[in-house]
Amino acid sequence: MFGEKIKEECGIYGIYGMKDNEDVVTPVCVGLSGLQHRGEESCGIAVNKNGIIHFHKDLGLVSEVFTKHIQNSLPTGKMAIGHVRYSTTGVSKKENAQPMVVRHKKGNLAIVHNGNIINALELKRKLEDEGAIFTTTSDTEVICHIIVRERIKTNSIEEAVKNTMRIIKGAYSLLILSPQKLIAVRDPQGFRPLCMGKLGKDIVFASESCALDITGAKFERDIEPGEVVVVTNNTVKSEKFMPNERKGMCIFEYIYFARPDSIIDGINVHIFRENAGRCLARQAPVEADIVAGVPDSGLDAALGYSKESHIPYDMVFTKSKYIGRTFIQNAQSKRKDLVALKLNPLKETVKGKKIVLVDDSIVRGTTITKIIKTLKDAGAKEVHIRVASPAFVGVCYFGTDVDKKDALIANKMTKEEIEKEIGADSLEYLSMDNLKEISKNCKIDDFCYGCFTGKYPIKVPKEIEKDCLEEVKY
Repeated sequence: MFGEKIKEECGIYGIYGMKDNEDVVTPVCVGLSGLQHRGEESCGIAVNKNGIIHFHKDLGLVSEVFTKHIQNSLPTGKMAIGHVRYSTTGVSKKENAQPMVVRHKKGNLAIVHNGNIINALELKRKLEDEGAIFTTTSDTEVICHIIVRERIKTNSIEEAVKNTMRIIKGAYSLLILSPQKLIAVRDPQGFRPLCMGKLGKDIVFASESCALDITGAKFERDIEPGEVVVVTNNTVKSEKFMPNERKGMCIFEYIYFARPDSIIDGINVHIFRENAGRCLARQAPVEADIVAGVPDSGLDAALGYSKESHIPYDMVFTKSKYIGRTFIQNAQSKRKDLVALKLNPLKETVKGKKIVLVDDSIVRGTTITKIIKTLKDAGAKEVHIRVASPAFVGVCYFGTDVDKKDALIANKMTKEEIEKEIGADSLEYLSMDNLKEISKNCKIDDFCYGCFTGKYPIKVPKEIEKDCLEEVKY
């Protein structure tokens, strides 16, 4: 899905040190670097030192924002949380960067959030009617307001968090710093991933296990849907809250969002994608000379297609590593230009060849059209597109930047029309039956397939815009 506008959601990382004054900033910086694929717009870190929260956040990549000087300016401490962001609710600006840090009657609070709250607009209007003032257009600030409101009425931050879980609806994996505690929360459906590990004796949390690996932490387990984990006084306590809710892990985490080296709810992402490619080869065979993947999202599935079909795997593009992801650009024309800059065909490899080109998905169709044309201009005889997911037809309400059905090419054209429109010699999507077959080993017993079926684990709004909190009209 190289170059399409669809965006990943966010990545979060946190650490609770067993000593009062540790360098907690460095492991969070490294962990966030391992999650950079989940958000390139902004990043931030909050440190709890003796109950006081210090923080820094800004627009940019982790390596750009957290220079050595900035890292050294943050104190040692007991615990820290960090965030990398793409805007799924609220536009990309510094005010919307996380962590969000607030001071209230009973202390300090910092929060990082991966996901999307589907009743955020409704809650914001209610809070404003009660006198609340908002300084951002992010749904995370709505969560902050509710937690603080509930904290005033309860005896502990974890009670306030559980009360908040009864109010907010949608996808949320959260890390929360209070003066004494680090709390990890995953929504009852388990839409977004969250795992726990150990770095020596320190407790760490991350959106994906790859971020644990890169910091040298040992993976312990996934946080379960509806689970609240509280780390305080060097002990870990867990409660499974709202356990009877229907589950709905986002299937697109496995198809595209997560790094191939991550393990999420018992499934290795690389193996999942390779198996998708194997299923595609059995489901939609074609005579060809080579199999290739669209960098980088189609490579694992292409390898699986090659292994199953016994058609040789080869590279057909050289990818520039020094141009940011094309879907960061807002203008369609800019995305097209950057696709051409990022992918250069290997002419000697493709000339005169029949190519099976595997990608993870087709969203709007603009990028795959450009890629096919590039291969044929380089001398490819045929280009057969194989997509390692079903046709993308549904809006996502839970942290993916697709909020208009009419923007999706599969809602406007038949498969045969898309095939002609993009210039492919053939086009086939992975079937829903095959997708469900390769998903069956997940620890969570169900998935959200809404982007492929239009059906969701929980009731969704009739209409919602990505920037619904940007300008509230009464």
